[in-house]
Amino acid sequence: MTATSEVRLVAMGPEHADEVLRIYQLGIDEGNATFETTAPSWEHFDATKLSGHRHVALDASGAVLGWAAAVPVSDRCVYAGVVEHSVYVHPDARGQGVGATLLDALIKSTELAGIWTIQSGVFPENTGSLSLHRRMGFRVVGTRERIGRLHGAWRDVVLIERRSHAVA
Repeated sequence: MTATSEVRLVAMGPEHADEVLRIYQLGIDEGNATFETTAPSWEHFDATKLSGHRHVALDASGAVLGWAAAVPVSDRCVYAGVVEHSVYVHPDARGQGVGATLLDALIKSTELAGIWTIQSGVFPENTGSLSLHRRMGFRVVGTRERIGRLHGAWRDVVLIERRSHAVA
């Protein structure tokens, strides 16, 4: 993995599928990223993520360092400007600004599309993600206590959001 200065952002496409899903599975395997226990198929992933808001960070050789993507929170028209996002960075590329670069791209693409709120749920144990999001302008809305079980254990989720100042 290479340093941030060599990171190139591109739209996520099927050519990135294997690496995106591998990075997703690495995050899942660490146990503090999601309630999911296995990465989905590319077909499911591709069908559910908003096409204009899927970004990958590539190193100089073209290897995927991380990805960010968003999904609508609801199909109700009143929530048309609200998305839930995910950002995953390969363990070897963490601490190099890849996550911030991906979140910045996601913020820009959503604001250009008129999206006013980006939200997510983060396990409180995922302190690196919470710190990154705080630096990128996200705020903690609250903690949903014992909201779900992962491998038989109840887990809390910190609900975070970023409200756009550009979209009124």
